Parts: sequence; structure tokens; C-alpha cells
Amino acid sequence: MKQLYNDFGTWIRRQLPYRVQKITIDAGFTCPNRDGRRGTGGCIYCNNASFNPSYCHRNLSVTKQLEEGKAFFHKKYPDMKYLAYFQAFTNTYASLSHLKELYEEALSVEGVVGLVIGTRPDCVTEGLLDYLVEIKGTLDSPPSTLDSRPLIMVEYGVESANDETLRRINRGHDFACSRRAIEMTASRGLITGAHIILGLPGEDEQESLRQAPIISSLPIDILKIHQLQVIRGTQLAEIYQQEPFRLYTVDEYISLVARYIRLLRPDIVLERFVSQSPEELLIAPKWGLKNHEFTDKLNAYLSNTVNCK
Repeated sequence: MKQLYNDFGTWIRRQLPYRVQKITIDAGFTCPNRDGRRGTGGCIYCNNASFNPSYCHRNLSVTKQLEEGKAFFHKKYPDMKYLAYFQAFTNTYASLSHLKELYEEALSVEGVVGLVIGTRPDCVTEGLLDYLVEIKGTLDSPPSTLDSRPLIMVEYGVESANDETLRRINRGHDFACSRRAIEMTASRGLITGAHIILGLPGEDEQESLRQAPIISSLPIDILKIHQLQVIRGTQLAEIYQQEPFRLYTVDEYISLVARYIRLLRPDIVLERFVSQSPEELLIAPKWGLKNHEFTDKLNAYLSNTVNCK
């Protein structure tokens, strides 16, 4: 089936001459809207346990987590290379010296060819971004050096372009902050990603579609789109249990995502469309689909709607 958008799998194969797999790391960070710097309690939907794999434990060193992740994936793809994915909480929320130690430890592990750093737009500095440019190497490096240059990706949780929504979910920053951080990152030639959630409290389909061109105007390379999930142990779960609110069905969400991505720049790489939390943590919506199954359904829907025009 012809792909009707710029998908991550195709894109990453063009960047690197070998198969790569992300290995998630919990490096022991927290967030400024948890520790009191900007707020407490964190985002109302967030429970980091919902996306940490079994080999990811913050009581282990970065090296040990990567080695266990490599062992986990090596059985399936023995010749795989790896991207160290600093995912849990805010992975730039520390001194530059401490961040250097963690990132360089990750890059020293055999088979690790790059970093993916998940963070908040209010937790990056010019100094950190300049350092990432240094370890990445210059943009005009000759092709012969590509294999030795680590791939560096910085992924920002934007979540919404609506400031009222950001306040409602206790995000702790506004959309202008997201734009500034993304522009600072992209201007340095670093691969820049963003994450948004569709279906946040107070946002209907029309509000999501209104935001699509705004998100598209950001100088991002990669976009992750996720559905809102109600996860145990979150403030959102307490709200939902007291007064259940409407969540998208699979078909409704597929229709929304299809319309949303048609409003985006065609060069934006779309990495994911759904989040898949462990069954024991997920309260709703329970679609019973794996990520690839959802993507297959979305691709079929996109193909059918194009053919009907």
C-alpha cells in the first residue's frame, strides 16, 4: 500500500545505513511542574510507568539499562544498532555537567549510534543546545564520516497549541514557550521533534483541527500524535472516575487523525499516531489494538478516502 504521509520508518532508514532500535532510559530525572519549581502534581494525565519497558529502571546506571535493552532486542535483530532514548520525565532538567555525563555515557556503549532526548520546552538552554551540536558534528561533514556522527534528536512535549488547555492540564508553560524552544533547536540544525495529544479536556475535533496548521508552522522535523488515555494513578483518572467524560472511539480517532495530518506540511515525518499503555494501567479508552494494527487501519482509511475523491 502506498504511504500517504512521510513515515518515520522510511525516514530513519534514509538517515542511517543500518537498522536501529530505540532503547528507553530512565535516568532519574523529575519535572519542574512536579518538584515545585513551576508547580506540583505534574501533568494531569501523566504516569511515566505507562510507557517504561520492563528493562527500564532508574535504579540502574545508563549503561546497565542500555545493555539490558540491547539483550532484549538482540534476539530478534542480532545486527541492530541502537538509539539511547532518554524518555522518562524531563531529560534536560539538570546541570549541563550532569547531562554531559549521562549523554556521553550512553554514547560510549557499544552499538549506540545516537541520542533521542525527550524534554519540556521550558527546560532547554542555549548552552545545552550548543553542546548537542558539538557532539553531533558539523552539518557539512563529508559523507565518509556519517557512520561516526551520532544522530541527535530533541523531542519536545508540546501537547497543545491552546494556552487554556495547557493551564487546564497543569502543563506549566504556554505555547509561546514551545515555539521558542523549537526554533532555538531547529536553528542549530538539530533534528527537532514534537509531541501532541488529541482529545485533551476542553478540546473537541474542531479545536484539534484549528491547531494543526499552527503545529505545522513550527520548524519541526518529526511529530508524534497520541490519543488521550486515562491512566491509573493520575489526576485525570480521578476526574474520569468521578465524572466520566467522552473519549474517542477508534473510528472517530482515525477520522480525526486523517483530517489532522492533511493539514500538516507534507515534509513533516510522522512517527506515531497512538500510545499503547499497559493493560493493567489503562482505564480508557480500551481499543484492543497494537500500534501497528492501528496504523494499518489508518492507512487503509487514508487510501480509501483518497480513492473516493
